[in-house]
Amino acid sequence: MLKEDELTLISECQEGNNKAFETLIERYQKAIFNAAYRMVNDYDDASDITQLAFIKAFENLDRFNPEKKFFSWVYKIMVNESLNFIKRQRNFSELPPSMPDMNKNPDELYHNRILGDKIDNAVYQLDIDHKVIIVLRHFGDLSYNEISFILDLPEKTVKSRLFSARKRLCDILQKKGVQP
Repeated sequence: MLKEDELTLISECQEGNNKAFETLIERYQKAIFNAAYRMVNDYDDASDITQLAFIKAFENLDRFNPEKKFFSWVYKIMVNESLNFIKRQRNFSELPPSMPDMNKNPDELYHNRILGDKIDNAVYQLDIDHKVIIVLRHFGDLSYNEISFILDLPEKTVKSRLFSARKRLCDILQKKGVQP
C-alpha cells in the first residue's frame, strides 16, 4: 500500500469512517498475526494480541506520525503487546503441524517439517531480546530501519543484536544436530 493511500485512510478514520480502518486491518492483519504467533506460540493468544494492537492503533490514531508507515507503527504496538504477554505468561507450547506443500515429495516434506520444528524450537529457546529481533527480521521480513523504529533502538544496535541472536540461534541448532 502506498504511503499516500495509508494517509488518506487514516484521515478518513479520524473523520469517523470506520470502513477506512477496516481496510487497513484487512491489509495488515495477516502479517501482524503471523509475527504475534511467532512471538507467543499460541493461535488464540496471537489473535488476541493482534486484535488488541489494532484497537490500540485505532484509539491512538491522533498520535500516529505520518512520516512513518502505518504498518511499522501497528507492528510496534503488536511487539509491545507480545512482550507484555510473554512477561505475564512465561509459558510456551509446541507449534501445530504446518499444512503440507503438495509440490514436494513426502521425504522433502518430512525433512522440511523436522528442520522447521527444530528452528522453531530453537527460536523459542532464545532470550526475549534475541527472539524479538529474529522474528522481526527473518519472519516479519522487516528492514533494519523498521526494526529500529519498532524497538526504539539505533540501527547499529539492531545489527549488533541481530548478529548476536543469529550466533546464539546457530549454537542452539548445532546442539540439535543441525549444521549451517
